[in-house]
Amino acid sequence: MNTQSTPSFTAFVGIDWADRKHDFCLQAAGSVQRVFGTLDHSPEAIAKWAYSLRDQFGGSIAICLELAKGPLVYALQRFEFLVLFPVHPSTLAKYREAFAPSRAKDDPTDAEIALDIMLRHPEKLQPIKLQSVAMRKLATPVEERRCLVNEVTSITNRMTSTLKQYYPQVSVQQACSD
Repeated sequence: MNTQSTPSFTAFVGIDWADRKHDFCLQAAGSVQRVFGTLDHSPEAIAKWAYSLRDQFGGSIAICLELAKGPLVYALQRFEFLVLFPVHPSTLAKYREAFAPSRAKDDPTDAEIALDIMLRHPEKLQPIKLQSVAMRKLATPVEERRCLVNEVTSITNRMTSTLKQYYPQVSVQQACSD
């Protein structure tokens, strides 16, 4: 159980991200009314939206989204008044499936589901801790290196398999020497 004190939030937001636009569902603290909207995927639009939230609500604002890294997360982390809570995409999918047996999916509904999870199960979510600038810069090359190593391994395994099909005696000789 988490015994840390949690900050009180003035508003809660669920975001469903995409490449070009992001859908959001917003609810003020102490209110049941929800507001839906979209946000363009550009640094300027994200900053304008974040500052409008600060001007409207003041204080800390909790944002639930289905990713823990990426351009949207990095853009939102710049604002000290926003606290980001990632939720796993499969959690959102299973929650949606539980209440929409047709498995119909749309972005505003997914944003509302993210908001709903945050409001109903806050103890299950941990805020994203801001990494240092050096670590954020290092993360992308490290991930790219891992992908390249995996590709080399995959190609090597395929080549070995193909060679064993053409030269089965190599496999027998190798097995005998082991």
